[in-house]
Amino acid sequence: MVLLFEPIFSIHPTILIATTHMQPMSYDSTRSVDHPTTLGNILHNTDSHVNTSAYLSLLKGCIEKKALWKGKLIHARINQIGFVGNKLLQNTLLNMYAKCGSVVDARRVFDQMTLRDECSWTVMIAAYSRHGPPEEALTLFHQMPQYLQPNQFTYSSVLPACSSLASLEQGMEIHQQIIRCGFHSDVVVLNALIDMYAKCGSLDKAREVFDKMHQRNIVSWNTMIAGYAQHGNVDEARKLFIEMPQRNVVSWNSLIVGYAQHGFIDEALELFEQMPQRNVVSWNTMIAGFAQNGFVDKALKLFNEMPHRDTASWNAMIAGYVQNGIVDEALKLFKEMPQRDMVSWTAMIAGFAQNGLIHDALKLFQEMPQKDVFSWTAMIAGFAQNGLVDDALKIFKEMPKRSIVSWNAMIAGFAQNGYGEEALNLFRQMQLSDVMQDSKTFASILPVCANLAALQQGMEIHENIIRNGFQSEAVVVNALIDMYAKCGCIVKSRELFDKMHQQNVFSWTAMIGGYAMHGCGKDALTLFEQMKHSGMRPNHVTLVSVLSACSHAGLVDEGYQYFNSMSECYHITPAMEHYRCMVDLLGRAGQLEEAHDFINKMPIKPDATVWSCLLGACRIHNNMKLGKLVAESVLELDEKNVTAYVLLSNIYAAAGRWDDIEKVRKMMKDKGIRKTPGCSWIEINKHVHAFLVGDRSHPQLQDIYAELEKLSWEMKEAGYVPNTKFVLNDVKEEEKQQIISHHSEKLAIAFGLLNTSPGEVIRVIKNLRVCGDCHTAIKFISKIVAREIIVRDANRYHHFKGGECSCGDYW
Repeated sequence: MVLLFEPIFSIHPTILIATTHMQPMSYDSTRSVDHPTTLGNILHNTDSHVNTSAYLSLLKGCIEKKALWKGKLIHARINQIGFVGNKLLQNTLLNMYAKCGSVVDARRVFDQMTLRDECSWTVMIAAYSRHGPPEEALTLFHQMPQYLQPNQFTYSSVLPACSSLASLEQGMEIHQQIIRCGFHSDVVVLNALIDMYAKCGSLDKAREVFDKMHQRNIVSWNTMIAGYAQHGNVDEARKLFIEMPQRNVVSWNSLIVGYAQHGFIDEALELFEQMPQRNVVSWNTMIAGFAQNGFVDKALKLFNEMPHRDTASWNAMIAGYVQNGIVDEALKLFKEMPQRDMVSWTAMIAGFAQNGLIHDALKLFQEMPQKDVFSWTAMIAGFAQNGLVDDALKIFKEMPKRSIVSWNAMIAGFAQNGYGEEALNLFRQMQLSDVMQDSKTFASILPVCANLAALQQGMEIHENIIRNGFQSEAVVVNALIDMYAKCGCIVKSRELFDKMHQQNVFSWTAMIGGYAMHGCGKDALTLFEQMKHSGMRPNHVTLVSVLSACSHAGLVDEGYQYFNSMSECYHITPAMEHYRCMVDLLGRAGQLEEAHDFINKMPIKPDATVWSCLLGACRIHNNMKLGKLVAESVLELDEKNVTAYVLLSNIYAAAGRWDDIEKVRKMMKDKGIRKTPGCSWIEINKHVHAFLVGDRSHPQLQDIYAELEKLSWEMKEAGYVPNTKFVLNDVKEEEKQQIISHHSEKLAIAFGLLNTSPGEVIRVIKNLRVCGDCHTAIKFISKIVAREIIVRDANRYHHFKGGECSCGDYW
């Protein structure tokens, strides 16, 4: 009989009819759902009483074993013999589909139920919370009939949906309902509330619930620790860890994850080694932590030492190799894996793509035995990362089914490759589709507005964020802080920062970085000190922002102090970007020899970007002798470095060395190098307009040049004298003045003046450093037109107002 019944388990439920002529056998309730004679007996027994209890028992077995297809066979038999009106049986069927992850089937059962009770609604809500879409869980919760009272399981099932959607407002509303209904002392509900508040970024609220609990279990402590750890507040997490009355392996793992994810790998390892008992998750966490922080050898050592590996262990090691560009070893492990899952295939596809092997990624993608939305999305991201945006779009359009992840990947792909308008257009299409935006959508599209300085569109998206309830999600608020800062609205950035329920390390870093861009060095350092006092540890990016703030404000002593404290106070080893900031700091301050000496004493080999910082300083301070030496160092490392050739030409132009400029031009021509043309952008009525130097393509061309002529005359009347030393052409003075008067930022400003109301702020973004003449000219213009003009160049922000600039001519 085993041979007769086993095939049933792997075929479609409609084949069930073929089994009705088989000889029935007695039912043995001690046998599991995996035993074929058990299933056979149940399917053929005609005694309704026996069948009802037997079906319930068998369905519970399907739930325990996650045996979806067997559950479908049983469901088909139930439909055949007419037990569909049994409420207990219907709830168990519903639960079986929900626990097996088949939400569509669960919803079909739910919709066909004639009698639904609290259990029915709770099971369906839990299914949507666990498997998605979470917004359906909230919709169902609000549709629950008034005569049915949500219980503690209903509340603990719907709150994770608020977490998934980062909907703090809806979570708080449900919290109030919990209090009114008397479940505010239930430990399961309170644990779910702590988790919801933490995942929505409101750690203060989470801690308030935790502190008010009359009785806590180990889940309460673990949830609060995980909340702190995930948001980078590892010191507070550690305090709770020490205070908790008892710990389990989850307690240790939660804290280890927090340390590892935020770069504190030494502390993570110390905890790992102290663990009284480890499970496979502990090992996987440390492997991933080492790999994420660049310690692949240590990750491999742990992988080899593991007493037991699961598929996640192999995936963690493969991902570690991939993240560190060691694709051959990743592929070797992939081939050795005893069992692969979707994550394994997708990680390997991403590995090939991230390391430029896009054809290998495509080949592996085509070989996949089964593809899911994540594998399709990995190919979209892979093509985009390799600059093949058209191929990414082709994959996006060919997908059999798109998810929010796919849309986000395509929007990010456009954004990463400079297709800002296309990213915004796709975002608008997404809004018109039936796909709900999530926090990652907004975190992907806001940087587009930031890079384009498209403030009006950014503000419109901000309104959309509020309408969709994401205004409290940390990742979204952090992106808003960055967007407003990069659009010149640093006050608005600070307002958002101050209103956050709980700032994480990225919030502090974004705000400090915003102040740095705007040259508000003292404000940046004050905020950094507040960050330290709050118990939040800075990461390596935070220190880059701090050093950058010192550089733009000329705070040399403070810069040295923070640089020297990195290893000592924060256990952060200075990386190339930190050394680059220090060279920039010294160079801007005119301490060129000190900067040169600093580079020569670096413990790591300086790259071309470090030398380029010093070369830029040589241009600012007209040090041709050192500039030539530094340019040679840059070109030794990167012979096609456009910046080096342009800066050297600028140094020669300032000294009137036209023959040397021609030599540089010839070198560039011989190597096929072209100078990046200066380009400026301005947003008017939610449309971004771009201008090149001497641009004659704009529809309002005549009006723009007429406005510039008018401004030029008024500026000269006010004492402006064109500084033509920034022109790299050996032509007559009159022609030099003509060239410099049509720089891209001046064209953008003239266009802005023509198309905005009197008194309105003009915001312009430029891809290169604003030249000295334009800087002087814009100061005059701001006074003449009585407007604030904000210009973001390649280095920083300039706020021109009343004939002065916020940089104090230090840029």
